[in-house]
Amino acid sequence: MSRQPALEFYEWHASPVHRIAPVVKLLAAILGTISVAFLPAAFHSIGLLFYAALLITILLISRIAVWKFCTRLLGLELFAVSLSTLALVQPDGLHRFILLLTKSTLSAATMLLLTSTTPFAGLLQAMRQLRLPKILTTILALTYRYLFLLIEESRRMNDARASRTFTKRRRQRWQSLATVIAQLFLRSSLRAERVYQAMIARGWQL
Repeated sequence: MSRQPALEFYEWHASPVHRIAPVVKLLAAILGTISVAFLPAAFHSIGLLFYAALLITILLISRIAVWKFCTRLLGLELFAVSLSTLALVQPDGLHRFILLLTKSTLSAATMLLLTSTTPFAGLLQAMRQLRLPKILTTILALTYRYLFLLIEESRRMNDARASRTFTKRRRQRWQSLATVIAQLFLRSSLRAERVYQAMIARGWQL
């Protein structure tokens, strides 16, 4: 039985949010993230509360499962907390930490909401319509395509390793994991080279 890739966030629902043009949603997400990042200090409290309420409203209208959205957002909080921790060493560190963590969380929620309501192909098309560099959209498309392939490959390799490992010693398990990671890196490098050569042979160019 096939498993859905862990990084696949898009969910189709017959909601007004899903029917909005991808380029409009991408522009709104970019502008929203920039607005949160550069919000004047005098409007921090009311501005952030308003933006959070707006995101919650859009989430409810989009009919995305709230518990699933929150679970995915919590997975991104590790990066937000890691970045925000640097503010603790500055003067008034606690206030800066809370503010930076709030802004990071709202920005992550914005992008997560965008990817949950817009297919990746639609996002790529929106980037092209916005005249973003072609090399950027090409790299994103190839990364998206082969990231899931590498995840599935790592699962198969890990399953094969587990079926051949009969010890529960932690050291042995870490050694086996290191071997899997090394083999996956080697296979991904070789596959990338083969794909690139095949693209060149077919006349691909930026």
